[in-house]
Parts: sequence; structure tokens; C-alpha cells
Amino acid sequence: MAARVLRAGGAASGGGFLWRAAPCSLLPGLRKLASSNNRLREESWLKSLFVRKVDPRKDAHSNLLAKKETSSLYKLQFHNVKPECLEAYNKICQEVLPKIHEDKHYPCTLVGTWNTWYGEQDQAVHLWRYEGGYPALTEVMNKLKENQEFSRFRKERSNMLLSRKNQLLLEFSFWNEPVPRSGPNIYELRSYQLRPGTMIEWGNYWARAIRFRQDGNEAVGGFFSQIGELYMVHHLWAYKDLQTREDIRNAAWHKHGWEELPGNLHMPRVWP
Repeated sequence: MAARVLRAGGAASGGGFLWRAAPCSLLPGLRKLASSNNRLREESWLKSLFVRKVDPRKDAHSNLLAKKETSSLYKLQFHNVKPECLEAYNKICQEVLPKIHEDKHYPCTLVGTWNTWYGEQDQAVHLWRYEGGYPALTEVMNKLKENQEFSRFRKERSNMLLSRKNQLLLEFSFWNEPVPRSGPNIYELRSYQLRPGTMIEWGNYWARAIRFRQDGNEAVGGFFSQIGELYMVHHLWAYKDLQTREDIRNAAWHKHGWEELPGNLHMPRVWP
């Protein structure tokens, strides 16, 4: 398990979801999402999972746990930046990445971009959504190969990095879909390495546990890996500040039923 507190990074203008320039509101493209509709969909997903537990014998866990209403695929990128290059890295990301996000020819959305505040230092984290799943990802990758500006960006960026890795993720059916938030906020990414064969059990527990963590609208998204490092789970939370985070987490223990959930559900990563 790892926990990071994230700070809005350098890739957004105006109203970015996870950006420094406009601390941690959502990207313009995501503002089109209706929060009321999302809330109704989330309630229906929660109700369906509270009625019965997922039976792992019936299907692959990706089909059992992922959202059926959408076919979106997510990519989570971790870039470890040379300390002296972080400011320049954020600057070129701010210049290039929103253009891809805003271009209708690319079926993808830059959900957010952060710098790690507490956790692994001098690190940038980007979360992309591909509307249409794997075909959309392939389409974007092929188009970017022909994008000369992006090719120059990648070459310049490579000189600033110490290492990088990514994962392809699906959303848990019972978790909130990332929607616009007013800022500024800090964000916490809590990452868990599960034992093989325990993903269904984890999902069944959190389908019950998430209802205890909705009062402050802090639950941003929940994802599990499909390609890259396997058996990984990521929970993304938003808080006004670190003290608010502490207060909300402590308040959960005063809610009847929370104390019955296994302690191994509580594992983290954090960004502002």
C-alpha cells in the first residue's frame, strides 16, 4: 500500500481538475457532465451491489466489477522528474497536454494532472480517460505518432525524466465517476497491491464501505489495473486541506458499521 498527497500540476488553464494554475477544479471538458445525473447513476450502482455480492465464479473480475454504463478506459501515468527540471516539465505539459484534451479528433480526456506533495517527491501524475475503451486508446496513440508537436514534446520531456511508468485501469462500478469540483483542493491517491484472487473480495467490501465516505463528497474515483502492474487498486480522494482530510477520516469511525469492515481496506498515496 502507498499513499500520496497530490498538488495540482502544470497542465491546465482556467479550470483544470488537477492543476497548479487553477488548483484542482475539473477540466473544461468535464464540466459538461451533469453532477445530478452522475449522482443518480451512482445510487443505482450502489443499490445493485448492496442487494447482492458479486459472485467471482460467474465471470472475469473485470466484467463483474467495472461499470457497464460506460466503456471508458483510464491510463494512470507516473513520471519521476529530475528535481531541477520540474518547473520546466510542468510548463511544457501546460502548453501541450490541454491541446490534446480539447481536440475533438482525440477520443480522450485529461481528467487531471498533479505533482506529488507528500509521498514520492519530484513526481508528476496524469490521469487520462479514453471514451470507447481500447479502440479509443489505439486511435489516440496512432494519431499522436503523426503529431509533430507532440513528438517534439516527448523528446524534450524525455530529457527531464528519471523514470516513468503507466497502468491501464477500469473504474469500479460502485465508485464515483470523476466530476467537476470547486477548488482549490488537495487530492490523495491511495494505491493498494492486492494478493491475486482477492479483487472480488476487495470490491465487495468497498461496495459497502464507500457509503460511509460520501458525506463530504470526497470520493473522486476508484480504479483497478488491467495492464501494467496487476492486482493494483487506486482510490482518489479530494479534500479542502490536510486538516479536513483528518477530520473526515476520523468521523468515519463514529458511523455505525464502519468499524466492522476489515482494517486491510485502509491503505494509501497523496497529492495536493
